This record gives sequence, structure tokens and C-alpha cells, in this order.
Amino acid sequence: MAEVGEVLARRGGSATFAELLAVVSARAIRAALIAGTIRRVAKGVYALPEAPPALTAARSHGGAVSHLSAAQHWKMGVLSAPSLPHVTLRPGRLRRRAGLPCVLHWAHVPVIDDVTTPVRTVLDCVRTLPLAEALAVADSALHLGLVDHDELLDAAARLSGPHHLRIQRVVGLADRRAESVLESALRAILLEAGIEGFEPQVQVLSSGFSARLDLGHRHRRIGLEAEGFEHHGGRVALARDCRRLVNLSLRGWLVLRFSWEDVMYDPDWIVEAVRGALELPPLTNRLPTAA
Repeated sequence: MAEVGEVLARRGGSATFAELLAVVSARAIRAALIAGTIRRVAKGVYALPEAPPALTAARSHGGAVSHLSAAQHWKMGVLSAPSLPHVTLRPGRLRRRAGLPCVLHWAHVPVIDDVTTPVRTVLDCVRTLPLAEALAVADSALHLGLVDHDELLDAAARLSGPHHLRIQRVVGLADRRAESVLESALRAILLEAGIEGFEPQVQVLSSGFSARLDLGHRHRRIGLEAEGFEHHGGRVALARDCRRLVNLSLRGWLVLRFSWEDVMYDPDWIVEAVRGALELPPLTNRLPTAA
């Protein structure tokens, strides 16, 4: 007979008493509780001490992991982690007073192993989050291949009720080329300000030189970079990055670099800077072989 801990591990770290009893004995469950190798998280629900918090919370209420918590489960990018797990219950199902703390939602949702499907997860995040956070989730889901853009557009088109037009718009803006949540958030700032023409991961090619920009305006030759905490990582990376910027400048590209703090806390300054750059005359002292 399988060990209680093994059964829970195969179930993602938590299970109901009935699910356990189908594989192990009640005596084994009691023994595991006394030994401290498992814990009771709600009436009839047991978990390993290190079980994923969101999945454990969902099962303690008889629901499914959803929204940002589901995005984290599927390894989608998120700008900021939720302070509490998000759980969706079937309409009419009551909150369990003994359940673990979480943010509850009510809806009929498609699930895989008690987690909303990737498509539903993206739609829920787009529905409930500001554009920067919503685009970060949607972009990363596309980039990771968790969802197909046509599938996502079709699912959004079938929605009705409040916010369905906004959801369809944001899904239409999602782009699989984006490679980081900060880049997605920077693009969202531009979109909300009505600044157009910037594309994710624009490649600059010139004889013997190649570089990619987080966001690039091909016509105006303006590049935008969203710099995270670990951007340089050492002197070698710093030297390489300096040479890259010089080469881009020689090829007529103006590159604006924005920090995590800029993107997260000062979007108005970013908008002002980008608009200012768009008003400048194009760089003309570039190499004759510029791409």
C-alpha cells in the first residue's frame, strides 16, 4: 500500500479524505497526522507541510486555483504576486469557514487538476487587472506557448457581460514576442498614453552587428529598454552592453533605458520622455551601412 505522503505528492500536495481513503487506510492517515508528515487544512482536506499554498487553499474550499494564482501555477509572468491565493468556486457554493485564507470568486470555469485552464486564466487576469499586469500575463502565456493567440481571441469573442469589449481589446494587444513582464508593462504604458509605433523585440541588423531592442520604433529608430535588477550581472556584461549602445547610436538609433522603478512607479515620466524623443529630429550621423 502506498504511503500517505506519496499519495498527496502525486495529487499536487493535497487531497480530500475520500481521495486518500481510496488508496490508503484511515489508520495510515491518522498515523501520518500524529507524526506530523501531513496536516489537516480544512474539514476532510489534508496536505503536505510544503504543499503549494494556492492549490491547498483551493482544495480547502472545494474550488479551483484561478486568476493570478493560476498564472503563477502555469509559470506565466506576473508583475507582482498576489498577497493571498485566488480561488474560484462554483456559483451557489458557500465559503467554508474552516477553509484557508484566500480571495474568492464565483463562476463556472474549465479546470485541469483543480486549476483553471491557461486560456481561462489569461481571460480572468485580463478581466480583473490593470493593463500593465494583464498584458504581462497574456504576453508571457503566448511566449511560453501555453495558449494560442487565435484560441485566445476566439475565447474572448465568445464572452458577454461587463468588460467583454475591454477583454477583447487587451487580448488583441497581446504579443508573443515580448520576453519579460517589465517589457510588457512598458508597452502598456505607451498604449495607455496613445503612443503607437513601438514593437516588441525589434532586431537591428548591420554588417557585422546584430542587436535586439525590448521595444523599437522602426521608422523613427527609437529603442526602449526595460532594465531589471540583474541587467548587467558583472563587468563583462557591462562592457558588452556599453559597446552595444555605441553600435546602436552609430547606426542612428536613440535608445532610452528605463528602470524597474520607472516602469512601476513613474509612468508619467516615461510618457514624457518617449514623447520628447519622438519630437527630436532623427539621428543623421549614422554609418552608411545602417540597417
